[in-house]
Amino acid sequence: MSRRVAVLGTGSWGTAFAMVLADAGCSVTLCARRPEIAEQVNATRINAEYLPGVVLPEGVRATTDAAEALAGAEFAVLSVPSQTLRENLAAWRPLLADDAVLVSLMKGVELGTAKRMSEVIQEVAEVPAARVAVLTGPNLAREVAARQPAAAVAACADPDVARRLQRACHTPYFRPYTNTDVIGCELGGAVKNVIGLAVGIANGMGLGDNTKASLITRGLAETSRLGLAMGADPTTFAGLAGMGDLVATCSSPLSRNNTFGTSLGRGMTLDEARAATRQTAEGVKSCRSVLDLARRNGVEMPITETVVNIVHQGTSPKVALQELMARSAKAEGA
Repeated sequence: MSRRVAVLGTGSWGTAFAMVLADAGCSVTLCARRPEIAEQVNATRINAEYLPGVVLPEGVRATTDAAEALAGAEFAVLSVPSQTLRENLAAWRPLLADDAVLVSLMKGVELGTAKRMSEVIQEVAEVPAARVAVLTGPNLAREVAARQPAAAVAACADPDVARRLQRACHTPYFRPYTNTDVIGCELGGAVKNVIGLAVGIANGMGLGDNTKASLITRGLAETSRLGLAMGADPTTFAGLAGMGDLVATCSSPLSRNNTFGTSLGRGMTLDEARAATRQTAEGVKSCRSVLDLARRNGVEMPITETVVNIVHQGTSPKVALQELMARSAKAEGA
């Protein structure tokens, strides 16, 4: 008997992961906010707005009725913008099966509370950590939807649940590994969006590979410092959820955060960059909550602070770069 899975959210990654789950033998129901998307998926097997040209497997169907999607679902996969999670999950909570595992595809930190997505899920759904899992890694939706080989991390405090999720989404082209370090996996995914913005800004300014490599490397150092302060396993940041995701985001034009940053580096305003990107670039809002989280933990994150200054304080990229480079010299491991 195939696993029943609900995917709540029909953006590019939610839709692509629904395809992965169906290819792994699951029966998948996509829950859309907009009726026209659900109707289109059911009629044509294509989500033309977010993954044009990608034909979904027969195992995927769509609805706008969350109760229908969640009925009997072993996994409830949450794929909405991170800053809308709390509101959406509050509405879905009464519909969840008592033993459903909630899976976060989101890579962000909540504004105001500075909570990771799994913490928001536990709080709103009132479930233990053993029923919350995270799926993360270098997973650009368009490449996954093309069934190009990719790897990911299925993380949960309960290793048995992590293995269940691993089995539910393991296909010939999608290889998930398990991990119990949920903190490290989530921080890797959230902070890489901020560093992706920084690298995109550098790209838009016409700066070269030395600059971008330096931002990636020192960005990983920032992520690791924050992770260690919060109790993460340092080896997580050398893996798929850390370096792997960071490299994909910072090097690919398919990355929304990289593209958004490139627009800012070319002199676009925030609104102009939003219009050019069209889809949610999580780092734009999360950079403030990541910086808040760092300050709460007494961790210095200069690249993150620079991104916040550019995106939200109106500092010009040129001035921000000069200020970043003018910081006092120190040992690399400091």
